[in-house]
Amino acid sequence: MKIPEKMRAMVLEKARQPLQLMEITIPEPGPEQVLIRIHACGVCRTDLHIVDGDLSKPKPHLIPGHEIIGTVVQTGSHVEKFNVKDRIGVPWLGYTDGKCYYCKRGQENLCENALFTGYTIDGGFAEYAVADQRYCFPIPEKYSDVEAAPLLCAGLIGYRSYRMAGEGVEDLGLYGFGASAHVIAQIAIYQGKRIYAFTRPGDVTGQEFAYSLGAVWAGDSTKLPPDKLDAAIIFAPVGPLLPAALKATKKGGTVVCAGIYMSDIPSFPYHLLWEERVVRSVANLTRQDGEELLAIAPEVPVKTKVQVFPLEQANKALDNLRKGKIKGAAVLKI
Repeated sequence: MKIPEKMRAMVLEKARQPLQLMEITIPEPGPEQVLIRIHACGVCRTDLHIVDGDLSKPKPHLIPGHEIIGTVVQTGSHVEKFNVKDRIGVPWLGYTDGKCYYCKRGQENLCENALFTGYTIDGGFAEYAVADQRYCFPIPEKYSDVEAAPLLCAGLIGYRSYRMAGEGVEDLGLYGFGASAHVIAQIAIYQGKRIYAFTRPGDVTGQEFAYSLGAVWAGDSTKLPPDKLDAAIIFAPVGPLLPAALKATKKGGTVVCAGIYMSDIPSFPYHLLWEERVVRSVANLTRQDGEELLAIAPEVPVKTKVQVFPLEQANKALDNLRKGKIKGAAVLKI
């Protein structure tokens, strides 16, 4: 296909202001990069944190978006992993140096010089994007473009958080039943776990959604579940949920904080942490996480619930996410 000179993109000029629809020059791929014609891009809570200024160091004139599904239309001189016409996905982790202390330890998600799609690299709220071939994934044929998009971050971060919850988990709590939780709930239930879903107080729609996916219990995040949890994952960026989750876990239980941002955690009595309970955070993702998730998702099969918006309504999608009006995941169809 002939590649035009210009593309439409939603650009962040300044934090806490709406994205601006602009016409800009289509980027050219470097030696290790592919140029992608974007078909869909998920709208993630991390995008919201960037736009709202919670994550304060985006690149200037940023194009957000890091759940990209598209087709390769041009390849750099050193690209061997993909060919033109391949359908691929681009996640949050966009580059690592492979040389730092963390990369050498197999912890590329903690790389000192990592670059992130839609934050320090232009992302997918646009018609085209370039991405490093080494950090892209082939997409299972089972999924349409809009169905696949949420897997690239909501799914991936959720899956890494799920892994970090540890072995032997039977009763798993999910605080904040949005894009990540609705994906991981399906995988956990497929693997024989019992899911307890915690929503905003009074969010009956969200609780019914959790029940429809197979949760054994769903209720307000201010309440204790009927049974103690082996582990809990906190997807909502709400600091007070940490002591609440600790209170709900068994001895030796693990509470995983899945978000890249969370409001301040209030002080809490030591007895909530005592008895060998563990609190841990999750940062970014590894390519192994992506390969494992995209292998298991079609087996379950994971079905993503999406609300679709056109590119020019990216601000509306973000605002609906901000207000808790998205059931499942928001996706821009481009």
